[in-house]
Amino acid sequence: MNSAVPDLPESASIDASVARPRAIRSYVLRAGRTTTGQARALVELGPRFIVPFDSAVTDLVAACKGNFSSVALEIGFGMGGATAHIAAQRPDTLFIGCEVHEPGVGALLKLIGEQDLHNIRILRHDAVEVLARMIAPGTLDGLHIFFPDPWHKKRHHKRRLIQPPLVHMAAERLKPGGYLHCATDWEPYAEHMLQVLRAEPLLVNTASGYAPRPAYRPATKFEQRGLRLGHGVWDMVFARNSETTVFD
Repeated sequence: MNSAVPDLPESASIDASVARPRAIRSYVLRAGRTTTGQARALVELGPRFIVPFDSAVTDLVAACKGNFSSVALEIGFGMGGATAHIAAQRPDTLFIGCEVHEPGVGALLKLIGEQDLHNIRILRHDAVEVLARMIAPGTLDGLHIFFPDPWHKKRHHKRRLIQPPLVHMAAERLKPGGYLHCATDWEPYAEHMLQVLRAEPLLVNTASGYAPRPAYRPATKFEQRGLRLGHGVWDMVFARNSETTVFD
């Protein structure tokens, strides 16, 4: 672990008021109960690992990177299991995760404490606004979007996160050779994702179509259950410009 990176100041507080200025958001408000352990983690570890949203900070990567060799942003980490797993495998990479739901934030903080992880920071804010206002162009080494809401009904498709404007903004924030990794378990959404990603001129597919699941992304319990039932999971890994990225 990279313990040389200073911890966030104690003044970094949990921002419970989530701004929602955009039609397309990275989240859907849903009910959920925060457990005692998650609540304790929010109180004890939140000040250390939660970064407050601040539009005056226009280069969050530079502000947080410290001695880490690379920085990846994750949009919507859910309950944080995959985030913690990947962070444990790649201790030299700083992972900045965006998630607005308190149980998920608390769950990831709990995992951070249990696994003694030092390479995760959390923004409890809409990731679309974080990407637009706090991530400078050409600064990210990677961007993860795993299992975003597929919005199954046709009349709701306009609410899908993976749309040309968002993908273009994401591509602009990647370094040359940086990667965008998306995954979904809904085949119609996978087809939509692949079409949108292929149409972005700043990105190139690292596979001929869908990519094999990179070893760093764990199969979630929900995913494993779906695979047992014959459901598919589709990964897409695109790189900025013409430089491909090799994954272990």
